[in-house]
Amino acid sequence: QVQLVDSGGGLVQAGGSLRLSCAASGRIFYEYTMGWFRQAPGKEREFVAAILWIGGTYYADFVKGRFTISRDNSKNTVYLQMNSLKPEDTAVYYCAARPSRTASASVQGYSYWGPGTQVTVSS
Repeated sequence: QVQLVDSGGGLVQAGGSLRLSCAASGRIFYEYTMGWFRQAPGKEREFVAAILWIGGTYYADFVKGRFTISRDNSKNTVYLQMNSLKPEDTAVYYCAARPSRTASASVQGYSYWGPGTQVTVSS
């Protein structure tokens, strides 16, 4: 069983930055693929970024060059550094864990979810 607690959201002006964190419980965290998803009001949850247990990263096209996902296995924590934020980045951001060493951009590919953290970008 894995429990996730995501944090770091807030209100920021367009062009600003935020760093999200996700603390995970479980001794085998380092073997899991970790991901970030987001969901805006009235929209489906969508993939943002993922990082493999060995550090390989994947990004949605709309965040490439602006967001960076990273992980610290010694702290059971995954991060999402978000720079050059835009109003359209406003959403609830969710951390997710996939009990596999392979990547996935699908919501169905992840078994564990954090409660979410709100990110609001003002214009």
